[in-house]
Amino acid sequence: MQIRPRLLSTATALLLAAGAAHAQALPTFRLEMNNGIFNPTEIVVPANTRFKLELHNTGTQAEEFESLELKKEKVLAPGASSFQVFAPLKPGRYRFFGEFHPDTAQGHIVAR
Repeated sequence: MQIRPRLLSTATALLLAAGAAHAQALPTFRLEMNNGIFNPTEIVVPANTRFKLELHNTGTQAEEFESLELKKEKVLAPGASSFQVFAPLKPGRYRFFGEFHPDTAQGHIVAR
């Protein structure tokens, strides 16, 4: 069976567009880390929905985003940025903290 190049090209373009639209639809939230302080300290996300958390270390010291409950961690050098994608969360409150500044770098993700 021979697939016509134009049909294959169209199908490929549609699949790529659908993937891009899906990626853009992901709710995105921002967390800044600055020398042992998280901002904001509470991030409200929609329950039962995948979401992306952008992490930005705006400080002069390394910091680690960590959540034991959510089984997530990410170390960022000063000035670095990254992200974490979270599976849908049940309604509730989930603690996160900074491994390098556990007394001051604390917060919660609240799924509603």
